[in-house]
Amino acid sequence: NLPPVKGRLAVVHTENVATINEVTGTVRPVQRAQIAAKVMGTIDELPVALGQHVKAGDLLVKISAGEITARVAQAQSQLNVVRRDLERERDLLTKNASTADMVRGLEDRFAMTTAMVQEAEVMLGYATVRAPFDGVVARQLARAGDFAAPGQPLLELEGLADFQVEAAIPDSLALKLTSGAPLTVEIPAAGLTFTGALAELSPAADANAHSVLAKISVPAGTAVRSGQFARVQIPGAAVSTLLAPAAAVSTLGQMERMFVAGEGNRAILRLVKTGATRGDRVEILAGLDDGERIVVAPPAGLRDGQPLEVQP
Repeated sequence: NLPPVKGRLAVVHTENVATINEVTGTVRPVQRAQIAAKVMGTIDELPVALGQHVKAGDLLVKISAGEITARVAQAQSQLNVVRRDLERERDLLTKNASTADMVRGLEDRFAMTTAMVQEAEVMLGYATVRAPFDGVVARQLARAGDFAAPGQPLLELEGLADFQVEAAIPDSLALKLTSGAPLTVEIPAAGLTFTGALAELSPAADANAHSVLAKISVPAGTAVRSGQFARVQIPGAAVSTLLAPAAAVSTLGQMERMFVAGEGNRAILRLVKTGATRGDRVEILAGLDDGERIVVAPPAGLRDGQPLEVQP
């Protein structure tokens, strides 16, 4: 004796849909560098702090290099002596008071001492470390007064402009991926979902994890941060899937329900199990058959067995 309820019906069908495999990844900046010392000495200056923004060419670290400074002065002194001797012998040669062999020998010594000065100046330049690009100090591994050795990391610098999502993709799925392929990426912490192009795909797989490293570009202007957790959706093989409008599914506690139009257009309550959401449709894993008619966006008061007044 329930009154008829207006409702719109839809027929569900089975379709061949590509499966979606989800892998985890991490947001990384495209530009990142580990700043290390090339010379040995005590850190005199470290004028940057963790999280500080720097410009390309800004001073990051200055190392005490007294020995190298002395080496530069010594090489420059030797160069000055050889230069004076060479000028004197060239002048004497014009007066036939010297020999060409003597001049050539001094020219060779002049070239050698010039190279020694250049080498010492380059080594002295290594005592001053500057930022290679615009970025932010992501990690600070040393302090002023610490001892720096060649190859020892002092700072980590990360760029601010471009980001990528690095993910390990199973090698069985990586075979079907090509450079530039669009992939859906979700950043749960930021509540973001975007489509990024596959920028890089390693040609070699990890022998232990049987996975391939992939890098997905993050669109410019997307508000992400380095180190954030990401989920990447990788398309797999096509399988037969029953899809229904997501608006037709309602929940009661942990139960998922739908209303099916039965004989005489009466609503039949059906418990279902859903899978992945695909746009405005959802996968129906159990509880529904191909070709059945369902109520789209059922009214809140709809009950089992209630007549339906079908709307176009």
